[in-house]
Amino acid sequence: MLNSGSTGRITEQIGEAAIGRGHTSLVAYGRGASKSASRTYKVGGLRDVIFHGVESLLFDRQGLASRGATAKLVAWLEIEKPDAIGLHNLHGYFLNFPILFDYLRRSRLPVVWTLHDCWPFTGHCSNFDRFHCSKWEDECFKCPMTYHYPRSLLDHSRRNFRRKKDLFIGLSDMTLVTPSKWLRNIVGRSFLSEHPIQVINNGVDLDVFKPVERDGEEILVLGVANVWSDRKGLEDFKRIRESLPPSFRVVLIGVTELQKRFLPKGIEGISRTESVAELVNWYQKATVFVNPTYSDNFPTTNIEALACGVPVVTYQVGGSPEALDDLTGRVVRSGDLERLVSAIIELAGEDRLVARNRCRTRAEKLFNKDDRFSEYIDLYESLVSAQAG
Repeated sequence: MLNSGSTGRITEQIGEAAIGRGHTSLVAYGRGASKSASRTYKVGGLRDVIFHGVESLLFDRQGLASRGATAKLVAWLEIEKPDAIGLHNLHGYFLNFPILFDYLRRSRLPVVWTLHDCWPFTGHCSNFDRFHCSKWEDECFKCPMTYHYPRSLLDHSRRNFRRKKDLFIGLSDMTLVTPSKWLRNIVGRSFLSEHPIQVINNGVDLDVFKPVERDGEEILVLGVANVWSDRKGLEDFKRIRESLPPSFRVVLIGVTELQKRFLPKGIEGISRTESVAELVNWYQKATVFVNPTYSDNFPTTNIEALACGVPVVTYQVGGSPEALDDLTGRVVRSGDLERLVSAIIELAGEDRLVARNRCRTRAEKLFNKDDRFSEYIDLYESLVSAQAG
């Protein structure tokens, strides 16, 4: 979505960095609309999304519908004549990737593709951690994830895998970016390994996400997700509530109205907010940020918490631990609820001022958006210059 959620905000901030260097930034998006500094183009409409969703559900064709909408996008690109193309998530029921990649092949433009999950090199799923599946290393088949996003009633994972492989490795001037070392290593074992791969961590606006003095207040345990599910650790939060001291306040941001009804006593559910100021206010109140995710690349929520001076507890999953060190958080084996609880209590007992300064210092050193997203612009400029030369 445009300038919304972690991927949308990352895309927006890359555009802002490009504009700051004197370039023009164009952003094409599928759904949602928040204010953007870039010139924007909406791909398709609600009807396109619905038909794409139905086709994906019935026939396992995520990324293969939206033909008319994608053809119009290509026509817009041919008029705009960009010097380079940046790709982010191509799934989400709004884009036809064969049509897009046919244009990319014909245009011969430099392409930078930021991988926010594993969908580009699997036959179906976006994350395979929970099933410990490694079929994607050779060829997907009999997918164990068809019930999960993007849900489908049929299994055409082998066909999808082969189609992606044929299209994605055939692009000669494409550089891949991964936000985590973990995903870089995974991509290096996939059919995409023939492309150059660069790690650029996500960044955060340190002028917005910043700590405030709140000494002497309650102990607040915070969790944040765009969509709460078992994969994000919702059930684990429910289970640890009874093991945490009653005085600990637990707040989850991003839950639906239905999920609120089933939260146990002692957990407050807050609906997802598009207000960054409101989100920052919750981070600033928090004593400990908990991210019990079972599959993730490089969660922006972790670094948002650090920037606000809040230590983080997360599972040893994907690239989630990479944001932390021993001074700014704890990493726990997936599903180890006893250790999860003890890590929360341990961090809650630390000197708040010391913890706040440690977390903020790490965010300033490693996750300043101005530094991280400048790396993208350096990459784009080098690729355009190399092609021109």
